[in-house]
Amino acid sequence: MTARTTRRTPAKHRIAAAGTIAVAGTMLLTACGDQTNSGSTKTGGETTSRNSAPLFAKLPEKYQKSGVIKVGTNAEYAPMESVENGKIVGVDPDLAEALGKQLGVRFTFTSGSFDGLITALNTGRHDIAMSSITDNKQRQEGLDEKGNKLGKGVDFVDYFLAGTAVYTKKGNPEGIMSIEDLCGRTTAVQRGTTYEATLKKQSKACEAAGKKAVDIESFENDTEAQTRVKSGGAVAGVNDYPVALDLSRKSGGGKDFEVVGEQVDAGPFGIAVSKDNTALRDVLKEAVDAIIADGSYKKVLDKWGAGTGAIDKAAINGGK
Repeated sequence: MTARTTRRTPAKHRIAAAGTIAVAGTMLLTACGDQTNSGSTKTGGETTSRNSAPLFAKLPEKYQKSGVIKVGTNAEYAPMESVENGKIVGVDPDLAEALGKQLGVRFTFTSGSFDGLITALNTGRHDIAMSSITDNKQRQEGLDEKGNKLGKGVDFVDYFLAGTAVYTKKGNPEGIMSIEDLCGRTTAVQRGTTYEATLKKQSKACEAAGKKAVDIESFENDTEAQTRVKSGGAVAGVNDYPVALDLSRKSGGGKDFEVVGEQVDAGPFGIAVSKDNTALRDVLKEAVDAIIADGSYKKVLDKWGAGTGAIDKAAINGGK
């Protein structure tokens, strides 16, 4: 959850509001290219300190011993994260692989509902959440859209930049040219995302201008929102810009959707980390900076056609 304010972002920009995660509905999948603990051995189930990865020594002991960082995600946002042949693939899993080489550990991904990711993180189900989550103050502080306290907030390590985009059925039969054209129109979106928040903000702007509010249809997952647009039940959908662009290129062989107008409300995607886990947060920032410096970061983004979201340096809680 763009926005994955993704953004699945306070609600690409794809974090999630606190909520109960449906454990029965999750699926455990391991990202492609799992890393091994290069240079390390295990004795009695514990990894020894011989790991030669550059940042291994800075990891909290918990991860040095386990050799694993557990990642919560919502694998419905190609090219950022999606499921292919039973594996989670995309920008985020590949970046996690590159980070793992710096840290000397393996990242394992579990896919669940987007709006439950932060709750699952803060209850210890995951060590981090990496799912196109827009870093913003609302998520940092654990607030709802009205500023009410929902629960514990999280810290972010910012690693990508994206905004909200509008997409329509191929051919744009309703002539939607920008988000401002959605006043009074039915628009589909995934619930709990920052791009849902952007759409609500636009709806208020419509009313302030004397126009009808946007008829917002919010769905549990993004696939349902896409189906609604494809069927003509909604004139448009909103999503993180890289996700919407990928949809326009690949869905139905490029014949299902098209992106209209410019992306709006651009902001950082962040790796979410518990506020109690500052040591992990800080070494993850170092790892992001390291893969930017060695070129592996750019290589991953170029592979997935996501180079427009590249940043020059990682940040902690850089979202507004």
